[in-house]
Amino acid sequence: MSVTHLLYLHGFRSSPQSAKARIVAARVAADFPGVIWWCPQLPPSPRDAMALIDRGTADWPAARMAVVGSSLGGFYATCVAERRGCRAVVLNPAVDPARDLAAHVGEQTAWHAPEERFFFRPGYVDELRALQTGPITRPERYFAVIAKGDELLDWREMTARYPGATIRLLEGGDHALSDFDAHLGDVLDFLNLATE
Repeated sequence: MSVTHLLYLHGFRSSPQSAKARIVAARVAADFPGVIWWCPQLPPSPRDAMALIDRGTADWPAARMAVVGSSLGGFYATCVAERRGCRAVVLNPAVDPARDLAAHVGEQTAWHAPEERFFFRPGYVDELRALQTGPITRPERYFAVIAKGDELLDWREMTARYPGATIRLLEGGDHALSDFDAHLGDVLDFLNLATE
């Protein structure tokens, strides 16, 4: 069944202005104009972020929706896919953000608007821990693009999180997936977006 609703979830300190989000948005608008596209600005609180996602997709048909998530957005995308039973593409996904982001408690700047600041509170680490899901239940629903050269996350840990999933393991690369354009075709093929 083709996908008619596509959700994109950005990473920590990122936004809908991220390069990957803009690339996917432009391609969906050009080639799949009938697909409902939503890339919300996620609040710093993980609980609030998931509440926003749940509200925004509440009336989306699970069988015809998919989610793409990058880094922390990949963690959220996995939560969404496990809750809704939908297809997911994860791009250098965070596996244990409660552990990794504990060191980032305090004031942060937005990546695409350094003048914008937000506070990452200690309680947000607990919120991330509460969102952690167990092993993925249907690996065939997942496509992971993972770079061995990711300077922030361990590719071995990312790969181990998605056993049985379709995994594109890149030699080299970086956390931002600077060569994302080269993988977009395969991502879109996996998503199986509706053409009309």
